Amino acid sequence: MKKLLHIIATPRQEESRTLKVTTAFIEAFKQKHTDWIIEEADLTKEKMPALTMKRLDGKYVLLGGRELSPELKEAWGEIIIQIQRFLSADAYLVSTPMWNFSIPHTFKHYLDVILQPKYLFRYTSAGPEGLVKGKKMLVIASRGGDYSSEQMKKLDFQEPYLRTVFGFVGITDVKFIVAQPMDMGLEMQQVKIKEAQEEARKAAAQF
Repeated sequence: MKKLLHIIATPRQEESRTLKVTTAFIEAFKQKHTDWIIEEADLTKEKMPALTMKRLDGKYVLLGGRELSPELKEAWGEIIIQIQRFLSADAYLVSTPMWNFSIPHTFKHYLDVILQPKYLFRYTSAGPEGLVKGKKMLVIASRGGDYSSEQMKKLDFQEPYLRTVFGFVGITDVKFIVAQPMDMGLEMQQVKIKEAQEEARKAAAQF
């Protein structure tokens, strides 16, 4: 069976506007893709490994093209578990709100943990090469304001950052579904969530 890894970066659970859209996608996805399993990585509930000095030493060993020593391999155990879980997926679903024009700190921590040389990317004579190829990703996001205008796009550091960081490791087939604005009145919020849900159901059918 194929695996869809669902990365959850919102702590609001049933109150989450983001997850209201994601739920519509998942329900449609399960109906269409019965041969897939969905694994959750809830970043607000799981404790990610801390990036201690010793673990950072390991990163620089790998950046230098060397292998981890037995001692560093042991220190990197939790990091490698997270990397392997990420790499074992055939595709990715990300549920993230916009916080302070970008992503929640738990999501950033997760990215700092898994984006490691030798595993997700490597440096070559031609420059960096992403090692996660041939996989697609859907990002479902919600935002308090509306960042769709040319003026407001300048304040959107969420989509450009995620496209850059995942593109760096080789994931270039990335689609965004954005529910916005969420904080401009309940009526507007409900309309925009329904619009995003419909878009999510169509994306599930085409995934």
